[in-house]
Amino acid sequence: MDPPRQSKNAHMNREPKRKQDQTSTPPQKDAYARLLSQHRSSKFNSYLEQYSKDLSFQREGHLPSTLVKAQSDRLNIPQHKRDQMFNDFSDSSDFSPSSLKSKEEESSLSLHMERLSGHTAPQDCERKQDVTDRQRRGPRRDTTTSQDGDIESGEEFSSFTHNESKKQQKKNKDFVAFKEPNFDGRPQSPKKAGTSGQEQEKMKKPKKKNLPQHPEEEKSPEVSGAYTYMSRPKSPHGKDKKSQQSQASTTYTPADKSKNKGGKGSKKQVFDSYMTAEEVSHGLKRGELIQGQLRINPKKYQEAFIPSPDDMRDIFLDGIVARNRALNGDIVVIQVLPREQWKVVRSDTDCDGASESETQKEHVVKTPQKKKEHTCRPDATVGDHCRDQDELFSKVQNITLTDTDPSTPRPNGEILQKTAKVVYIVEKKHSRAATGFLKFLPDKPFVMFAPMDHRVPRINVPLVDCPADFSSRSGDYINTLFICRITNWSPDSNFAEGKLAKTLGQAGEIEPETEGILTEYDVDFSEFSDEVLGCLPKNLPWTIPPEEMRKRKDLRNECIFTIDPATARDLDDALSCKQLPDGNFEVGVHIADVSYFVEEDNALDAIASRRATSVYLVQKVIPMLPRLLCEELCSLNPLTDRLTFSVIWKITPEGKILSEWFGRSVIRSCVKLSYDHAQSMIMAPEKMFSAEELPPVDPVHPIDEIHQAVLNLHTIAKNLRAQRFSGGALRLDQMKLSFTLDKETMMPQGCYVYQYRDSNKLVEEFMLLANIATAHHIYRKFPELALLRRHPPPKAKMVDELQELCEQLGIDLDLSTAGTLNKSLNTSLGNDGYSSARKEVLTHMCSRPMQMALYFCTGVVKDEPLFKHYALNVPFYTHFTSPIRRYADIIVHRLLASSLKCGPHLGLSTEEVGKQASHCNDKKTVSKRVQELSSELFFGVFVKECGPLDSEAMVMGVLDQSFDVLVLRYGVQKRIYCKSVAGLASFHHHKVGKKSELTLVWTPDDLEKSPVEQIISLFTLVEVQLQTDSAPMKYSAVLKRPDDNAP
Repeated sequence: MDPPRQSKNAHMNREPKRKQDQTSTPPQKDAYARLLSQHRSSKFNSYLEQYSKDLSFQREGHLPSTLVKAQSDRLNIPQHKRDQMFNDFSDSSDFSPSSLKSKEEESSLSLHMERLSGHTAPQDCERKQDVTDRQRRGPRRDTTTSQDGDIESGEEFSSFTHNESKKQQKKNKDFVAFKEPNFDGRPQSPKKAGTSGQEQEKMKKPKKKNLPQHPEEEKSPEVSGAYTYMSRPKSPHGKDKKSQQSQASTTYTPADKSKNKGGKGSKKQVFDSYMTAEEVSHGLKRGELIQGQLRINPKKYQEAFIPSPDDMRDIFLDGIVARNRALNGDIVVIQVLPREQWKVVRSDTDCDGASESETQKEHVVKTPQKKKEHTCRPDATVGDHCRDQDELFSKVQNITLTDTDPSTPRPNGEILQKTAKVVYIVEKKHSRAATGFLKFLPDKPFVMFAPMDHRVPRINVPLVDCPADFSSRSGDYINTLFICRITNWSPDSNFAEGKLAKTLGQAGEIEPETEGILTEYDVDFSEFSDEVLGCLPKNLPWTIPPEEMRKRKDLRNECIFTIDPATARDLDDALSCKQLPDGNFEVGVHIADVSYFVEEDNALDAIASRRATSVYLVQKVIPMLPRLLCEELCSLNPLTDRLTFSVIWKITPEGKILSEWFGRSVIRSCVKLSYDHAQSMIMAPEKMFSAEELPPVDPVHPIDEIHQAVLNLHTIAKNLRAQRFSGGALRLDQMKLSFTLDKETMMPQGCYVYQYRDSNKLVEEFMLLANIATAHHIYRKFPELALLRRHPPPKAKMVDELQELCEQLGIDLDLSTAGTLNKSLNTSLGNDGYSSARKEVLTHMCSRPMQMALYFCTGVVKDEPLFKHYALNVPFYTHFTSPIRRYADIIVHRLLASSLKCGPHLGLSTEEVGKQASHCNDKKTVSKRVQELSSELFFGVFVKECGPLDSEAMVMGVLDQSFDVLVLRYGVQKRIYCKSVAGLASFHHHKVGKKSELTLVWTPDDLEKSPVEQIISLFTLVEVQLQTDSAPMKYSAVLKRPDDNAP
C-alpha cells in the first residue's frame, strides 16, 4: 500500500496551510475524536465522553473516581470489556511511571489519550534546555542486532519504507491505532516539571533553535525528578487546549507508586507474572509457546522480534510490556497474541523492524534547518500524514475481517505479521550493564540513571552509591559517564533497580567510551588472576621439554614463515611450501599448539572458555589468553622453536590434493612477513630482495628461497580459489575502515579503506583448506562430538524481494544459489570508474538476507544436511587455525589430538560441546559488534579533528523522506534526511513496485533561474560532506548542492 504522494507544491505550501489551520476550524484531529470515529459505537462514545468529563472534574477535585464505574454500570458495559479497555490503554512504551495510579494521578486511559493526541510528533516535547543538555552529552548509543533484523551496519543503517496507514495500524488492539511516545533519552531538569501554560503555548510554535540535533535524540522517555508528560494540543478549541495544558503539567514521581487506588501499599502490576517452568515446558511441547532469542530494534526500542520457527517472518513484540522485562539477546519464551492484534506490513522486508513509516517521527526533523520554510512544524504531522480518519478505520477493520492465511499478501500487497508477548525468560544473555548518565532527584533516596542504549530501561540507583558530593554538586557530573548494573526489576515498576559499578570519565573521550562499550557488551577486560597465571610455565625463558620433542614431527629445518598484519603480535599460523622432485608440492599449514598449554578443566581453561574470543579494538586487543601465551609461548615468533599442530598435503600445481597428514610438530619460523612484504614478492616475481627490504631472516634459508615459496603458494592458492568459486562458493566483500594512530596518544592520525589483496587471499585459501580438512577428519572420528561451523541459507522471503527489486532495476542478479550469486556479483556493473562502488552497494543489499554462521555440536544438530556451510558451499567446516584468539579452535585441537592418539584423554560430552558452541556464537557476535563500535568511535574523533571531509557517495537505499549513501572515500554508510538538507525547496517520493525514487528540488542561488531538480535512486552518485555533530563522537553526512549545469 503506497503512501499518499505529495506534490512539489504541497511541500512548498505546507507552512501557509498550517498557519491557516490554526485560525480556522478544521476537522477534529485530536486523539479523542479519532478514538470515537474509529469505534463507531454510541454506547462506547457515551462512555468515553462521560469518562472525559469525570476526568476533568477529578483534576479539579470535584468528583470521586467512582463516577466512571457508575457510568459503566448504567451503560451496561460488561466488566471484562472495561478491564480490557484499561489493559489496552495502559502504557507499554516507556520506562516512566505513567501507569502508576493514585488519587492525584490520571489513569492510564487519560495518559494514553493524551499521548495519542501528540504521538505523531514526539519532538514537540523537546525543551530548549533539554536539547542543549543532550547536545552536550550526546545521543544514546545505537547498537545493532542480527543480520536478519532491524539494523545491520550500525548507527545509521536501517531500511525504512514510508506508509502512514501502516504506522497508524501498527497498534490496533481494540481497533485503536496508537503510537508509543518518544521522549528524550536523558533525565530532565526538575525545574522544567512545572512548566506554565503560557510557556507551553510558546512551545507549540516551531522554533529552529528548539529543534533536536540528531536522529537518535528522539528515542527514549523523558525522566526527571518530577516526571512530566507534555502533549501537543491538537484541537484549535480553547477547551481542549486548556484540558491538554493541564495534562501537560501533571507531575509524577516514583514515590507515587505507593498511592495506588488499590489501597495503601498496593501497586499496579505493570508486567505480567512469568509462567512457571512446568507451564512453559508443557506449552512448548504442545506448540502453544515459542522459544527464541529476543532482538530489539536499536533505532526504535519499542519494537522487538523473535525468529519464527517456520523460518519465515519474524514474530513482532510491540512495546516494553510485551517484552516483560527481557532485554536484547535474552532467550525467551513467547505466546502468540490473537489474530486481531497482529501487525500489518507492506512487504517481507518490513517484518524485521525496518519500516520508515514506523520510525518517521524519529527523523522527520533531526537537524536545525537553515531556512524557515524547510522547518518541519511538529504540530502538523497528523494533519499531513493521516488526513482521512474513515480511511484509517477501514484499513484497521481490514486487519480483523480477513480470513486469509497471514502469509498470503492481500490485494493491496499488505501482509499480516504475528505478534506475541514474553511469558518466560530462559536465559538472561544480556549483561544487565549499561553506560549512561545520572540525574539528581530532589528529596529522593535514589537517583535516576539514563542509559545510552535505548533498549535498556531507566534505573533507580541508591543515592549512597553515587559520588559523595553528588547531591550538592550534581551539575559537576552532567557530562560524566557511569556504568550501572541492573540488580532487580519488579513486575510492578516501569523502572529497574540497580547499582553503580564504576565512574568512567568524561563523555566524548576515547578511553571512557571504550570501557563503556566493553562493559555494556560484557567483554571481560580485567587482568588475569593469580590462579590463572599459576597455570602458565614457571621456568622462563621456557624451552620445549626433550620428552615432548620426541613425541612430535621435527620441522625446524623446513622453510616455514608467517604472513600477518604488520602490527600483529599473536601469530598463530605459519605456511610452508617445498617443491618435490615429481613437480608436485608439499604444502604445510602449521598452527600454534595452544591446547598443550591450556589443559582441560583448569583455571586457565575456564577463563578462556568464558572469554571465548579475543576482541580487537582499533587501539588495542582484549586477549582471550594471558599475554605470556598469546604473544610469546604460543605465538609463532621468528627464529624461535615453537609447538604446532600441522596439516601437510601433497598437492599438484593445479591444486589437486594427493595426500594429507595431521600431527603434532615443532617448527622454527624463518621470518615474520607482513601482508605488504608478501604482496611485494607477488608483484615482483623476478626481483632479488635485499635483507634491508625484509624483517630479520634465518640465515639457514636464503631470501630467494622464501620468495620462491611465496610465489608457489600464490600460484596454488589462485587455483584453489578458482576451484572453490567454480564449485559454487560465495564471498561478500564489504569495505572496511582502518586507522593510523599516533604511537604516543593512540589518537587517529589518518584513515583509509583496507585493501584486500593477493597476499590476503593466499593466506585465506590455505586456512580454509586446513579448516575443511580438519572438519572432515574430526567428524569422521567423532560423529557425535565434533564441533563444526555451519552457515544456514539466506532468508527466503527477503531473497525473493531482493530478486524482484533487481529485476525491476534491470540488474541481472541470480540469487538461486551461493555460486550463482557470486557469479552475478562479479559480472561487470558497468565499465566506468564506479563499477566497484556499484558492486559494493549491491553486495550490501545481498548481505541483508544472509544469516550468521554458527558453531554447533554434531551430536546436537544431528541432521547432516544442516551441517552445510552456505557461503563456502562445503558439507563440513570448522575453525582450527586460530586457537590463540578463538576457544572453539582449542576444542577442535583437543578433538584432533584425541583422534590421532597424541593427546590426553578427552573429557568432553555432547552436551558440553553444544553448550560451549552456543557460548562461542554469542561471544563472536559481541566481538564483531564491539569492533564496529570501536571503529565508529575513532572515525567520529577523526571527523572532529580533521573535518569537515568531502567525498563522493553512492546511494544504496531510497526511502520516502531520506536515503542511505556509501561514502566512497571512507567506506562508511550514512543516512541523509531530506528535511534536514539546507537549500532544498521540496522533495517528492515516487515508488513503483520495489523501486523507490526521490526528486529533490533545490532553491536556485539566483532567483531568476529555475529550481534545480536532482533525482535520487539506487546507484546515484552524490557529493557529501562529513561534519562533526555537537554530540561527542557523532558526525553526519551533509548533501552538497549539485552542479546547476549537471544533467
